[in-house]
Amino acid sequence: MTHPASSPRTLVRLATATTAVLAATLATLAAPASATPTGPAGPSGPAAATAEQLTVRPGGTTTDGDGTTHTHYDRTIGGIPVLGGDLIVHQRPDGTRTTTDSTAPAALRAAAATAATTFAAAPAAAPRPDARRIIWAATDTPAPAWDTVTRTARPDGTPSELHTVTDARSGAVLGSYDTVHAGSGNSQYAGTVPLGTNPSGSLFQLRDLPRGDQRTLDAQNQSTGGILFTDADDIWGNGKPTNRQTAGVDVHYGTAVTWDFYRGFLGRNGIRGDGRGVVSRVHYGTNYNNAFWDDSCGCVSYGDGAPGSGKPPTSLDIVGHELAHGLTSATAGLLYSGEAGGLNEGTSDILGTAGEFFAENPTDIGDYLIGERVYKGALRTMDRPSSDGVSRDYWSSDIGNLSPDAASGPARHFFYLLAEGSGRKVINGITYDSPTYDGSKLLGISREKAVRVWYRALSTYMTSTTNYSRARMATLQAATDLYGATSPERAAVAATWNAVNVR
Repeated sequence: MTHPASSPRTLVRLATATTAVLAATLATLAAPASATPTGPAGPSGPAAATAEQLTVRPGGTTTDGDGTTHTHYDRTIGGIPVLGGDLIVHQRPDGTRTTTDSTAPAALRAAAATAATTFAAAPAAAPRPDARRIIWAATDTPAPAWDTVTRTARPDGTPSELHTVTDARSGAVLGSYDTVHAGSGNSQYAGTVPLGTNPSGSLFQLRDLPRGDQRTLDAQNQSTGGILFTDADDIWGNGKPTNRQTAGVDVHYGTAVTWDFYRGFLGRNGIRGDGRGVVSRVHYGTNYNNAFWDDSCGCVSYGDGAPGSGKPPTSLDIVGHELAHGLTSATAGLLYSGEAGGLNEGTSDILGTAGEFFAENPTDIGDYLIGERVYKGALRTMDRPSSDGVSRDYWSSDIGNLSPDAASGPARHFFYLLAEGSGRKVINGITYDSPTYDGSKLLGISREKAVRVWYRALSTYMTSTTNYSRARMATLQAATDLYGATSPERAAVAATWNAVNVR
């Protein structure tokens, strides 16, 4: 789990039709209508819904095994989105192109002509102030309509974004659909899991629109590019690494869990706090036994693991670990070297672990081991970091000379002790026995409080060059903010830093 220096990298190979194809498409669909109505278009501002204002923009692309690409295009007329009428350009390796268009051009032009006059009375006709003007093209007769979104949650906790489409002239309901499509995936490490997917034509995409449009791609064992995963029945993978979708299931699920953890527990809207999801790629490179976050694209790449192991590094805590690098970059910006590098890696282990507990997955139960589903024993531990043979349990003056993974030991140890306390104990069926530098006996303040303290310190007080001494000060201030200057929680933070020799 590395965190390389930023470098340009193309993540999504969104094949764009050539100028000739787009020109031909526009010529067909935007041929002059018999009338060119103008006028106000409702609360979103003036817009003449004319055929001349039709625009076509490329969306997602899928690629067949023989190299044929299928590019979906989004259309607007006079700034009004056209929904339900799919336009797909198919291009074979020999250059042959065909087009699938489920909406007759003449019908689309007629709807465009009607839309301008219909939406002139938009404020009075809109079912709700937040309703969106659209042209509904899911039937043979496209019509100007309103798209109203109702956001709720399903009984099992899955979010719902129900779109209700009503005719802008009569008010009749024309259709409804939910953009949260709960697919199902058979993962390698977490069992059968729900997935946020997106229907597109006759296929489903591994694309989670409500979670910032997070997408999972197959890198096809290359180091650049990637193809968005698609599936016909919305049941993904088979739980085995020989199925290419399986790694995508683990990563897509882990990314969704991390999004929900940040939003539900930390109150953070996405990895970078901007509401945007990330792009993840699996099957990166050849025999690549690692995963990494890349600042330059805000994306994560996962290899297939050690040759012959059948163990790609895509487990829930590893996914959370990599995504936490993105959060750190967007907050403290801890440099990936010296003690700051150790705190950077430690933060990723802390938040990856916390996300695993948050998930409450019955197959991958929360624990204080890092990568235990992938690597024999575990890649790292939190209660006794030195058990991996390279990490330190306690701070020492030379710790900044170690690799960031090894230098993260005191941070991991601090978090475990603050959450659970010292000594021998069994948590979720796993036995831990955590020592202290000064022989003190610690009780812990709970994992939830420990996470809140660390996150506030990271996002509010740490900087790019924070070392262990300043991390102590940052967490003390965070505990003061959250629980008070004389609180038991603040006192526990101070005692726990003493227990890992940071004073």
